[in-house]
Amino acid sequence: MQKIKKREQLKKILEKLKKSGKKIVFANGCFDLIHVGHIRFLKSAKRKGNILVVGINSDISTRKIKGKGRPIINEKQRAEILASFEFVDYVTIFNETTVEKTLKILKPHYHAKGTDYTKDTVPEKDTSLKYGIKIVIVGDKKSHSTKDIIKTILERYKK
Repeated sequence: MQKIKKREQLKKILEKLKKSGKKIVFANGCFDLIHVGHIRFLKSAKRKGNILVVGINSDISTRKIKGKGRPIINEKQRAEILASFEFVDYVTIFNETTVEKTLKILKPHYHAKGTDYTKDTVPEKDTSLKYGIKIVIVGDKKSHSTKDIIKTILERYKK
């Protein structure tokens, strides 16, 4: 099964899965350098339902969010890495800086966000409410970041 799908393809797949009684969880992020925080977040998200869909910010939107020099790993490679995880069912790439459009298209049962958010601070809160998508905060305390990993690498390998 090819896990990486465009949003419109995924919409049709998810509609069939919903009709069969499956609960769809959507999680998103840049996922530039995969670290343990990402794994814990995604595994925790998967436990909220049956099907885990991961939305990845495209290279363009990652650059807008994270700044110059990011992403480190291009969107196709990031998608392939995430698709290789057994607990990830589908992966889609989006160009926007938020997932409002993706939520409107996919209409999952759950929208999973990390512990650096509360249900009130999720940027897509209004969209989720409008479409009956339940926001769930999952994962461990945010004490891991790609930015910190990059900083550590630079410090350790200075000439």
